[in-house]
Amino acid sequence: MRRAWLIAVVAAFVACSFSSCSPDRHDDIVVGSKNFSEQALLGEILAQHIEARTHKPVTRRFYLAGTYICQQALLAGRIDMYVEYTGTALTAVLRDPLQSNSSAVFARVQSEYKKRFDLDVLPSLGFNNTFAIVVRGEDARRLNLKTISDAAPHAHDWRAGFGFEFMERPDGYPGLSRVYGLTFAEPPRILDLGLLYRALLEKQVDIVAGNSTDGLLAARDLVQLEDDRHYFPPYDAVPVARPETLTRNPEARAALLDLAGKINDEEMRKMNYAVDGEHRDASEVARDFLHAKGLD
Repeated sequence: MRRAWLIAVVAAFVACSFSSCSPDRHDDIVVGSKNFSEQALLGEILAQHIEARTHKPVTRRFYLAGTYICQQALLAGRIDMYVEYTGTALTAVLRDPLQSNSSAVFARVQSEYKKRFDLDVLPSLGFNNTFAIVVRGEDARRLNLKTISDAAPHAHDWRAGFGFEFMERPDGYPGLSRVYGLTFAEPPRILDLGLLYRALLEKQVDIVAGNSTDGLLAARDLVQLEDDRHYFPPYDAVPVARPETLTRNPEARAALLDLAGKINDEEMRKMNYAVDGEHRDASEVARDFLHAKGLD
């Protein structure tokens, strides 16, 4: 009860803060993002294509922490749109039970976001960024690990490293540990998302929960274990927007629809690596992507 009360207080405070500091906006479009590279890339892709379509400047408000903060910013009018993932929307925002069918999850999220929040969920950008349970390549080869079930018997000797959201959300660690019977040598360490793979490669931890489109997965000696019990729902990347913004700017809606199905998993992984591995600027990588797709 105490935790529920605390969450309610924080929710009221954050919503109030967003409302009080939000200017009265009529013509500008504000694109938001969560606090990791892929989100900044997606925010740039949306912003640049909307600018090309509407011939209006777009304000970037990126790195807004996690799902909860982005959702509150959207509801308070602090931002007009951002990219969410359907499995995250289903479980962390709607608090619905896990589902594995991609079309059913999208339909549920689209319907409930409209009904509960009066927000528009547009068609997927084309890729599914699911959670990736990752171990070092040397351990995977030595122990012949291919699936999360293969790793479970070894977990009692391992240290785990997870992001804060993964530890807390209903589609995260609590359910995963229950489904796979995971018990680690010590409580999982809470790590910044940008430090997960470094901690794994430097042997500070032995298993982490990253994202399947992380660019460093292909560039380092890391192995993503198969979710053989199909615990995780689909996480299709979808723009979520305030309907009044899209009504006021129909070209912005057209721009978001232009992007539907345009990014596959491998393309997203390569763009992420360009930012995280090659240290290129997200705006430059987004610009190159849009040009390659004929959307600039």
